[in-house]
Amino acid sequence: MDSADARPDEVVVVVLGGCRYALPLPSVAEVGRPPALTRVPGLPEWVAGVTNWRGRVLGVIDVRALLAADPAPLDRGGRLVVLNRGAVALGLLTEGVEGTAVVDAASLEPPLAHLPTSAGALLTGQVTDAGGPVGLLDLEAVFGLADALPRPRRASA
Repeated sequence: MDSADARPDEVVVVVLGGCRYALPLPSVAEVGRPPALTRVPGLPEWVAGVTNWRGRVLGVIDVRALLAADPAPLDRGGRLVVLNRGAVALGLLTEGVEGTAVVDAASLEPPLAHLPTSAGALLTGQVTDAGGPVGLLDLEAVFGLADALPRPRRASA
């Protein structure tokens, strides 16, 4: 790793399944209360549904099951984190948002080896701060979950 890769990055620390995870701050568009969701039949458990968010349809995911955590109902502290990657927006349900932090890429450790494959695939690594371990979510992998969704069948003419 060269010195250009070792710069500190600002992240938003969220709680998923009682554990702390970090999202890159530049990808977080906003944080709000979880809206009413409409489930979409035939999609995996981690797709929470869709909602009308600021006049547009927003897909919402709940990755807690993929992280081997119990996807218990959210309480009053639950938050929706809207993530952006280019022109694509995605909602992520969380149990709460702790705030922002600075992560030094030089202190990044690999994800724990005992994690289930689905969890390890969503993490770029972890760091430890005064509050304990923080897993860094790989947003490319999170947005890439859409590739695992079943494709709609098109009616043949």
